[in-house]
Amino acid sequence: MEQKGNADGWQVPLVGKALSQLPVPGLRAKRGPSDENQPPAEQKRARRLPVPTRRVAASIATSCSKASAAAVVPRTQRAGRRTSLRPELTIPAASVADVVRRPVPMAAVPKMAAPALAVGNDGKKRAAWDLKGQLSDMRTKVSSYKDKVQRLDGENQQLKRQLQEQVVQNRELSSQVSILSSTLHTCQEQAQQRLHEVMELSDLKQQLEEQVTSYSKTIGQLEGTKRDLSSLLETREVKLKLAEEGLAQRECENKELRGQVAAQLQVMTQQEERLHHLEMERRRLHNLVQELKGNIRVFCRVRPLLAWEKERQKGLEHLHFPLQDNKALVLSKVEESHVGRDRKGDVKYDFSFDRVFSPACSQEEVFEEIALLVQSALDGYHVCIFAYGQTGSGKTYTMEGPDDMSPETMGMIPRAVRQVFQGARELEPKGWQYHFTANFLEIYNESLRDLLVGRPERGAELEIKRVSQSSEELHVPNLRYVPVDSEDEVLKLLQTAKANRSVAKTALNDRSSRSHSLFQLRIEGWNRSRDLHSVSVLSLVDLAGSERLDKSFSKGERLRETQAINTSLSTLGLVIMALSNKEPHIPYRNSKLTYLLQNSLGGNSKMLMFVNISPLEDNLSESLNSLRFASKVSD
Repeated sequence: MEQKGNADGWQVPLVGKALSQLPVPGLRAKRGPSDENQPPAEQKRARRLPVPTRRVAASIATSCSKASAAAVVPRTQRAGRRTSLRPELTIPAASVADVVRRPVPMAAVPKMAAPALAVGNDGKKRAAWDLKGQLSDMRTKVSSYKDKVQRLDGENQQLKRQLQEQVVQNRELSSQVSILSSTLHTCQEQAQQRLHEVMELSDLKQQLEEQVTSYSKTIGQLEGTKRDLSSLLETREVKLKLAEEGLAQRECENKELRGQVAAQLQVMTQQEERLHHLEMERRRLHNLVQELKGNIRVFCRVRPLLAWEKERQKGLEHLHFPLQDNKALVLSKVEESHVGRDRKGDVKYDFSFDRVFSPACSQEEVFEEIALLVQSALDGYHVCIFAYGQTGSGKTYTMEGPDDMSPETMGMIPRAVRQVFQGARELEPKGWQYHFTANFLEIYNESLRDLLVGRPERGAELEIKRVSQSSEELHVPNLRYVPVDSEDEVLKLLQTAKANRSVAKTALNDRSSRSHSLFQLRIEGWNRSRDLHSVSVLSLVDLAGSERLDKSFSKGERLRETQAINTSLSTLGLVIMALSNKEPHIPYRNSKLTYLLQNSLGGNSKMLMFVNISPLEDNLSESLNSLRFASKVSD
């Protein structure tokens, strides 16, 4: 108890031997002989003020600070206005805080007596061992303290309510002040706006007055103009009467001209009808002439010697072109005696075709012979022109032309396309309209490849199928069909196809075509006034060069290409022979080439084969084979 009293700051008098009974740190206190049967006194720690009491004091100080701050701010904001608070509600925050924080004097704190001098409720002294009595006295004091705390809390709550009411009043006044300020600002802006409008109206009034003055001058000018126009109108009326009289006369003349126009229209209709009949008759006669010439025709062309070939061979002694007959060609071959080296004599081979072109013939002369055949395609007949011969004989040059193509060296394909578009333009006045669709493919090792699509973009293998079960027309799904409107567009397609075509170097040709290239132009025409419709296909084929394996020395991939080329060319010969003999079965399906050209080889189709011959004497045996095959077709 002495330790507790000293810790709380109480002044506890020492009685008797209390000093000798203080506990020593680290030792246990001993009991006296008279206290052995008494319970030991429990040491308690020093107590501070109760927690609720401290919290109430702190909250009172905080509330007072906030209230004073809230009361000061509106006064500084509302300069010039007088607001008053009730004096009894204005409590300085500092005074409250000082009151709360002020230390309690020692006289106000009840002093606890030493255990030996403790007294009870009846005023009697309690013994030091009477702990229950002392505890009861302490509880009585605590309850009295609690009553005081509750009374202080009530006063605190009353002060808080008064402060809150004052804060609410201050907020209301502040909101009223802000509303009045905004209203004043709005009124000032409206006044400025009205002043600006007044100034604008003043300017507008001045402008209107100037306009009125200007309009007055204009009215005066218009009145003068009106007088001039009135006089001019009178003059025009006189002229109008004269014009009406002339118009009546022109109407009479018009009636006569209309009668003449009607008569001319009737004559024109008759002429158009006659022109249509003549056009149809021309087509019939043209087709009859082509049929009389033969639906299967063979032209022979011998290419000229190249610069490096002229050094090896002097002239064309083994080739003879009769001057009086442009359809004959004679090949001569020198044979030696089998017994000795004596010359046995020349062996001559005579061939006759529909037309023979010597090395001096130009591309234009060659095309003049097939121009009528191209016209048949525009008239609605299927036409197929292909070049046949050994590799290096000039087939690609004949069909497409050289790489650096010029108007003089253009091949059969660009010339035929140019004639087709020119003929379509000439037929437009006669009521014909045409639509053209082009495609370009190659047949490589009996597989179809689209030459208008780059190799990385090619998809699955192409197949030949019928358009429908009831139609004989064939098409290739997934093949690129390009609508074209001019020959320039077709020439661009030819350049693309030439870049994508399969070529390779062999022992006979540095750039040998290893596939059959097929250019097809679908021509669809309408004459709606006559209810006429025509569909035809112009097929221009550059066949791969035929080779003998003992001379080409082909191996591996080149060997397979050569075998596929020779097989398809052999099948083409069989198909042509079967068509010539009018056999009941035509082996179209034996080759992709003949199957795709099925509609362009039989029936009313027109077919022309160029057999290209090399001028080199070393290739005489290959030339003889090509000419013999072409002779069979021609016969």
